[in-house]
Amino acid sequence: MASGTRQTPLFAQRSFAALWWGQLISILGDRLTYLALVGLLAQHTSEFRDVRSSLLLSILANVMLAPVLLFSPFAGAWVDRWNLKRLLIVSDLARAGIVFLIPALYAVSHHTLPVFVLVFALFTCNVFFLPAKSAITPEIVSAPQLLAANALLSVAGVIATAVGALVGGWVVDHWGWPVALRLDAATYLVSVVSLALLAYHPSAHRTMLPEISWRQYLTEVGEGMKTVGRNAHVGLALTALGAVWLGGGFLHVAGNLHIQRTASVPGMERLGLLMCALGLGSGLGTWWVNGPGRIFPRPVLLGVGLLVVSVGLVAFAVSSRFAVFAAAAFLIGLAAAPSFMLSETLLQQGTELHQRGRVFSMRDFLMRLLFLIAVTLAGWLTRAYGTQPALLTAAGIVAFAGLLALAWGRRAPRLMTVSPPG
Repeated sequence: MASGTRQTPLFAQRSFAALWWGQLISILGDRLTYLALVGLLAQHTSEFRDVRSSLLLSILANVMLAPVLLFSPFAGAWVDRWNLKRLLIVSDLARAGIVFLIPALYAVSHHTLPVFVLVFALFTCNVFFLPAKSAITPEIVSAPQLLAANALLSVAGVIATAVGALVGGWVVDHWGWPVALRLDAATYLVSVVSLALLAYHPSAHRTMLPEISWRQYLTEVGEGMKTVGRNAHVGLALTALGAVWLGGGFLHVAGNLHIQRTASVPGMERLGLLMCALGLGSGLGTWWVNGPGRIFPRPVLLGVGLLVVSVGLVAFAVSSRFAVFAAAAFLIGLAAAPSFMLSETLLQQGTELHQRGRVFSMRDFLMRLLFLIAVTLAGWLTRAYGTQPALLTAAGIVAFAGLLALAWGRRAPRLMTVSPPG
């Protein structure tokens, strides 16, 4: 970005506007995919009445996680060398094709195995797309505008979640999950068009990095791991983000079953409405953190937010009323917003330009590993004791992580610095 355009309004910057719209449309497609896949499994198991329901939900989560666990620790060194814009476009093109194939293969086989194979391929694309998207933001936005940029990108996620959840739930219930997946494929193609408008030129460091060898490659992977382990900004960010991923894993298994089993009429519309409430809460939380919340130290925002999330999970667990579910979802979204927005900013500000691909890839690996642990534990607890004990366990884990986030402020005093006004 030219120095003369550094302080222009973010949406007046062509590159950021293209990235924002690409983020909005891509996440909208992700929400459609999730609801469609859950709808597929609901149909396959007679609205989750089959005893295999929790097992299939756990398998779906594991298949979504496996590519990240297998490839993310090693993908960052390549991401740091590639043209990020080109990587984002190719990833979205591949995702469009894969999602379009899922209904066709299921119609032929009436079996979940081909679906899981394609989902594995879909999330392999994410291994490269997600760290590239996080790494490109500081290259097209000036440092003083970075927190505001991440807030606006979070708002894109909120809008996409709210719209995608409402539309996706309705589409799955009234038109069927295959239609939702075909719409999803179309959103990825629209995202490609938006990203193609991004005015991005690779930073000089990408051309200066040496040709990679196996020895150099493993050395760079190791450097990324050391940064994750020693950097206070990274440690705080991963503590907060990890708690949210753990809670999400429990909600994927125990939460879905809790919602459907207490519903008078099971379906994806209820799940869509709750995801919308979650998104609206997240939107309000994102606005507050980027505005009045700037006066509070980051460990306090993250730690207290996680403690409030745990309260929302308790309310969700002990009730069978949809109104309580909706209020709990809104509260969870509101309190979890700092974990997404501030974590992204902490990782971008706390790492060097030439290491960002590796750090963001390692972030994706660790988060999916935690999610895998969560869905596995949630599946076992749900089958053995029911949905309520599983959700209460999640609340306890998230509360403990909130206390750890507060402890980061004592361990690294510079993290207590108040963010400057935007």
